[in-house]
Amino acid sequence: GLFVTDYFTRTPRKLSPFRSFASIELFHFHIPEDTVIAVWNLITFKEQGGTFGDQCPDRSITVYFRSGAPSVINPLHTHFPRDTAVPGSFALTLTWTLPNRTTGVFNVTSPLPGDWFLAAHLPKDEGKISVKGLYEECQYLFQPQLIVQRLVNIAVLYPGHITEQSMALHNRSCLYKVFVPSYTSRVLVEVLRCRGAEGCPLWLRVRAKAPPLHNSTTLDCREHTPCQLAQDLPFWQHWYYVLVEKHPGVLGTVSFQVTVQLTDCSRPNLARPPFLPSSASMNMPHSFGSAGGLALGDSPPPTSSNDTKHPVPIPVTSHAGERCWPVRPTLRNELDTFSVHFYIFFGPNVSVPPDRPAVFVINLLPVLDSGGVLNLELRLNVSSLCGENVTVFGCLNHEVPLTTSDNTSVTCETESLAGFLLSVNATASLSRLRIPYPQTGSWYLSLRSLCATEHGFEPCTNVTAEVYLRAYLSPCINDCGIYGQCKLLRTNNYLYAACECKAGWNGWGCTDNAEAFSYGFQLLSTLLLCLSNVMFVPPVAIAVRSHYLLEAAVYIFTMFFSTFYHACDQPGIVVFCIMEYDVLQFCDFLGSLMSVWVTVIAMARLQPIVKQASVLYLLGAMLLSMALQMDRHGLWNLLGPSLFALGIMAVAWTARTIRRRHCYPPTWKRWAFYLCPGALIAAAAVLLYAFVETEENYFYIHSIWHLLIAGSVGFLLPPRAKPSRRLGPLPRRKGCGYQLCVNEQEELGLVDPAVASINSICTS
Repeated sequence: GLFVTDYFTRTPRKLSPFRSFASIELFHFHIPEDTVIAVWNLITFKEQGGTFGDQCPDRSITVYFRSGAPSVINPLHTHFPRDTAVPGSFALTLTWTLPNRTTGVFNVTSPLPGDWFLAAHLPKDEGKISVKGLYEECQYLFQPQLIVQRLVNIAVLYPGHITEQSMALHNRSCLYKVFVPSYTSRVLVEVLRCRGAEGCPLWLRVRAKAPPLHNSTTLDCREHTPCQLAQDLPFWQHWYYVLVEKHPGVLGTVSFQVTVQLTDCSRPNLARPPFLPSSASMNMPHSFGSAGGLALGDSPPPTSSNDTKHPVPIPVTSHAGERCWPVRPTLRNELDTFSVHFYIFFGPNVSVPPDRPAVFVINLLPVLDSGGVLNLELRLNVSSLCGENVTVFGCLNHEVPLTTSDNTSVTCETESLAGFLLSVNATASLSRLRIPYPQTGSWYLSLRSLCATEHGFEPCTNVTAEVYLRAYLSPCINDCGIYGQCKLLRTNNYLYAACECKAGWNGWGCTDNAEAFSYGFQLLSTLLLCLSNVMFVPPVAIAVRSHYLLEAAVYIFTMFFSTFYHACDQPGIVVFCIMEYDVLQFCDFLGSLMSVWVTVIAMARLQPIVKQASVLYLLGAMLLSMALQMDRHGLWNLLGPSLFALGIMAVAWTARTIRRRHCYPPTWKRWAFYLCPGALIAAAAVLLYAFVETEENYFYIHSIWHLLIAGSVGFLLPPRAKPSRRLGPLPRRKGCGYQLCVNEQEELGLVDPAVASINSICTS
């Protein structure tokens, strides 16, 4: 056949340590139909400060692959919520082969067509809280690339038509495909008139959606006569691929005929018509290629010696499970993103008769619905059982309903199908099922009732069970509970939702409490972070006693907003917010930096030098507000104004030292008992904040930070300024009234007041 190669790539992204699914990087690819091989080239490299990070440590990178929907991963081995089905995925760990770069390759032979998702993350770290901009952080960038090779012009088989083929010496196999419409219960592939040097040395392989593999359904035509391969309960609305392959070592030409027959489950004793004039009759795609095949709507091509197609009558025998029942649709009601309810016509109460199953279909839109959680709930109306020991079983299957005639079977699995089983009875009348990140397409729910006896389950007689059925799509499981937050995430044009847990809770729905904080621990951490701000009371008292009223007001502002910000910032349930979180955070950061600013300006004693020292206070407030608005967690945006204030203080102290020819402050007691201890306490607070604080010790290390910063302010705040010794002009004695001074000539407008002498008339 003719191969076409396609190439896809994605932009490199920075990987993060795994904490929850919200911290992973998700990549979305689309694999076309008829792909025979897909190769992912996984490129990972390090960066530090805009250059290659040769000095960065090697950290393993885990990549997950899944078709149809994102992977449901659990690298921390936490517990999933109850009634949650966990779909499988393939994981790959990348190791470093070069100091700053590594490459991995992942091959998939005959991959399923459609959407493929890759998820990548770093291992979980110790949770250190780093100050942004303090040092160059090591970044691990991941870039996946996809190369696919697909076949074009694959021969198409038509039900009831024979295709003749001659396989030459240099050919090893022939590939065909046939489209299976809805309500098909059986696909039968048969090889006829096989002639070769050693009988019929052929393998017959069949697979849905993609070309067959070595482990696909296989039949050896040398051992089976006739060479027929049947697929019961095939996937609806999909291509089935047929591979006819020579045995190894077979020489010479092998000729054969291949035909396919589809059984309509609505009429199990009748095969589908051998030829349909239009694509609408078979619900097939309107355009597809075929090597020597039919184009829909055309007449069969003329007969040739190498490739002949003509109708052939094939006897049809009835098989168990071929009969299908009417499928009841559901009404889709979209409320919001990943908030979709599926309503049943004449529901939500459903009657399940004893002689046949009730089948419903839930259609999930491609790409759009795979990022949420599919929820299913069954509730049995016990009063409808009339005292019988009835159990209602539900089978949820993807792309084909499981309706078998074996009424005593309670499984939802076959050789080629795997579904989810639900059951309700008089004892357990409620059953739930949650499927995170479900595959899109059609999901079929088959409900049937069986009566329990001493010998197992048997069909019920004259009992129609009534079941309340609820199906809906939600962003997260139970909205992540009280210890989690459901986040809506986006990667390029793909949306998905994930839980971000807090207060030590883990798991897909934040229900794993193995490392959860107790209520007492949450209360203790909240009280420590809030009450540690009381340490600002002594600096306020010192400032008021020293007549630093503006500084005292700033300290009170800081103490107030820091207390209520930390009361609102707690991860657990001990939370109290008097304002919006963003407002409290901004005021807390602004108050902390303004406290440093006004303290340093007060230490500079600029009042004798700068007559309007309040200008600097206003300038600091404006600069700090601007810096916080630009980047609230940036190091230099916050450190710059503080260094500017320290520079002003240094210039002022230097000017006094030069003018007085003596070190300023002049007394050694001020240096020994106030300035040096205050500077050491402030330096210790900064070191704790920048290098020691982690997520685990945050509540007490940050409380110590509050105590040290407030304590350093009490040491560094200068004493009350002494009054100046210079005598000013003596104040004029005034009586108990007031003085009114009027320039007589100016009032009369006789002379220019700038040149004329002023004769004032003062009256009391």
